[in-house]
Amino acid sequence: MSESVTRRGLLGGAAGVAAAASLPGDAEAAKKRSHRKSSKARPRRADVVVVGAGLAGLAAAEKVAAAGRSVVVLEARDRVGGRTLNRDIGGGEVVEIGGQWIGPTQDVIAGWAKELGVETFKTYNEGNYIYHRGGRRTPYTANTPVLGAIPPDPGAAEAGAALAQINEMAREVPVDAPWTAARAEEWDSQTAYTWIREHTASDGGRFLTDLGVSLVYAAEARDVSFLQVLLNVAAAGNETTPGTFERLINTAGGAQESRFVGVAQRVSLEAAKRLGRRIVLRSPVRRIVQSASQVRVESDRATVIARRCIVTGPPAVTARIDFQPLLPTLRAQLLQRMPQGSAIKCHAIYDRPFWREEGLAGQAVGDRGPCRVTFDNSPPDGSPGVLLGFVEGTFARSFSALSEAQRRDAVLQNFVDFYGEQARRPRAYFETNWGEEEWTRGCFVGFCPPGVLLDYGREMRAPFGRVHWAGADIATIWNAYMDGAVRSGRRAAAEALAG
Repeated sequence: MSESVTRRGLLGGAAGVAAAASLPGDAEAAKKRSHRKSSKARPRRADVVVVGAGLAGLAAAEKVAAAGRSVVVLEARDRVGGRTLNRDIGGGEVVEIGGQWIGPTQDVIAGWAKELGVETFKTYNEGNYIYHRGGRRTPYTANTPVLGAIPPDPGAAEAGAALAQINEMAREVPVDAPWTAARAEEWDSQTAYTWIREHTASDGGRFLTDLGVSLVYAAEARDVSFLQVLLNVAAAGNETTPGTFERLINTAGGAQESRFVGVAQRVSLEAAKRLGRRIVLRSPVRRIVQSASQVRVESDRATVIARRCIVTGPPAVTARIDFQPLLPTLRAQLLQRMPQGSAIKCHAIYDRPFWREEGLAGQAVGDRGPCRVTFDNSPPDGSPGVLLGFVEGTFARSFSALSEAQRRDAVLQNFVDFYGEQARRPRAYFETNWGEEEWTRGCFVGFCPPGVLLDYGREMRAPFGRVHWAGADIATIWNAYMDGAVRSGRRAAAEALAG
């Protein structure tokens, strides 16, 4: 089953059927009528209005409410959670079709989840990994004393040396102002691909280092500024622990170490219970109008007049809002220059995790697309067995041109390459393409090509009058991750409360 994370795909109910039957012109006219109706309705008033009920927006709203101020949250979707989302797979079990992992130094999301009563469990990581390159399948251990989790390629040592250089350079990058680094102009004038080619010589070393970049951004190394890479490495720690590339990509000791019991969207669902009727769903914001004393936020179902506004959407979505007065030129051009990554999550459901019986962890890396990386995404008790595969970057961009059957066959062939013929016959298969989700338009995050941080970076978090900005895309610590989203929401709330 192929799935786009749209309201229709999620609910499959009467509203979705009606939307499918409507003509595009009818749908657009309905949006305009709804917007006009909400604009004429009596506005709600609050101290702060938050745009978006993902982790950043909910964290911001909770902080405002805790300070004794009034807050309204406007969310375009019919749910909370943003880029975290659960899917029922039967038998009372669910899997994550959006963001899902938490790891060491992600203290803020960990503390909030614990406060909300959401526990974690370790990602299944027992047994050998699989490396499949050049048609050859090689099981390997992920805890070697020299190379750690780097696959056993002839170029592995070279890739390890490249990561060590990146870690050292990242120490020179201030997470809140990377454009001020001494070598910022040099680093932001090239892609990660360019730097990797200049500092590696073997095919294997280049492949592994390129793939490491792709795993972080769901984009190709040729797409991403090298300064952006150094920023994300620097941000993969906390106030006392320096970041490392390994922490971004590893399971044990890394960002993929643990998962949430009941899966990641539970954090947002529990937070939303506290906020209650302060949250207005199915209410995409169309217009934000500022004056000297207030900000008016107009959405499809409500208009809110507040002292301050916090906008949390991805750059590509935020750019669609009509701002009056117009956004400053540099802010508007920043939004034009931060594309979303291209990520498709593919799940295959089996009666049991058969790979575990063969001493495998369910984690694999390969050079044959479309799916080059897998994880064991089974529930805590291991039943049913769930294999998760990622289709990212250039493979994701071409994947959608295939038929549903072709996509399924291609991914399952990758699973067969990794785990044998049993992988070809799951009892269920589905994929989630976040690029097709109207209010996200891609995952994992908005990233910066060369030149953007240097010329536009100062605009990322700079308030625009009474409007403040938040989101994982612009976090200073754990940028692009759930922890960064929560941190950014709380930072924006503090700004709004102080204003």
